[in-house]
Amino acid sequence: MSAPPTATPEEVGLSSARLAALDAVLEQRIAAGHIPGAACLVARHGRVAWHRAFGRRDPAAADPMRTDTIFRIYSMTKPIVSVGVMMLMEEGRLFLDDLIGRHIPALGAVGVARPEGGTEPPARPITVQDLLRHTSGLTYEFRGDGPVHKAYVEARTARLRQTNADQVATLATLPLLHHPGTRWEYSRSTDVLGRLIEVVSGQTLGAFVADRITGPLGMVDTAFHVPPAQHARLAEGFPKDPETGAEVALLAVREPPMFESGGGGMVGTAADYARFAQMLLNGGRLRETPLLGRKTVELMTSDHLGAIPGPPDLLPPGHGFGLGLAVRRDRGMAPTPGSPGMYFWHGMAGTTFWVDPAEGLVVVFMIQAPGQRAGYRALLRDMVYAAIAD
Repeated sequence: MSAPPTATPEEVGLSSARLAALDAVLEQRIAAGHIPGAACLVARHGRVAWHRAFGRRDPAAADPMRTDTIFRIYSMTKPIVSVGVMMLMEEGRLFLDDLIGRHIPALGAVGVARPEGGTEPPARPITVQDLLRHTSGLTYEFRGDGPVHKAYVEARTARLRQTNADQVATLATLPLLHHPGTRWEYSRSTDVLGRLIEVVSGQTLGAFVADRITGPLGMVDTAFHVPPAQHARLAEGFPKDPETGAEVALLAVREPPMFESGGGGMVGTAADYARFAQMLLNGGRLRETPLLGRKTVELMTSDHLGAIPGPPDLLPPGHGFGLGLAVRRDRGMAPTPGSPGMYFWHGMAGTTFWVDPAEGLVVVFMIQAPGQRAGYRALLRDMVYAAIAD
């Protein structure tokens, strides 16, 4: 697949001077030891107008960051896997209102934790839609310290020496935190979707993603591990967080993993992810390559929560959640600029992306700095939107 078309910032209604101001801020923060380095891509109206690399690829090495550096994208894996589920839906191989027990029977009878101890039957079973929008009742062990979170830790749900099937079997033995459909709770739901893809397609998750998504889109560096020939392109973080002094342990990605985490196991480059994001902005296709229908993308990128509540640290005011992506509902309310209808998600080590259909905008930002991720998400939003000149 050919390289995406490029433009000067002014040709697509952006200000070179305003983008240069973002360059300067990133350079200053790198010089101050806040992050080792970064890569960023801004595209508008289908043309890449700004693609930069800053600082060092690895703080323990001398080589500079490059625009083709490979990053652990963690939870930015979730939108890719969610697209895979929607492709299977378009083929009639599953429905969003399917009970997950139809495909993975062990998850069909999971109880809900009671405040006083023990479990009770769910008010209704988990559906595929619940998994896509994180209303399944599942959780992440790091999202709290209650009995369910502790049970996740004790069951070692995050262990790497397991298959996707093994993890789902473990989750089926643990109680749900909430009744399905009643609360947005960031969770291992997308890990379960990865296993769902395996069950329905008959392929491993990695093979399905390569055959059906990353391969057709030309995302040549996006996978569940970095092959040996490309190890020198892998970004690394500081060994200790520069603010807290806590040790930083990033995902081991130099060997093919046993556990292909649909919720957070992939690596990729800014340019690769921009292809994926541009496909969504284009209504499911990237130039000659169709992945999804336009109405399916509209369904994915619409709010599916309504009045269902969720924690404000991940869903700020003015936002909801679609199918694998957060979506902005209101022009105001939120603490950063944006447009109603924009959609996005982030990764634990600091990667982030968003698509703003009203502005024809795609932005991808890559760092490997878990402790600094929230601040850089806001910084990018503030300064990229400030660069829109028309």
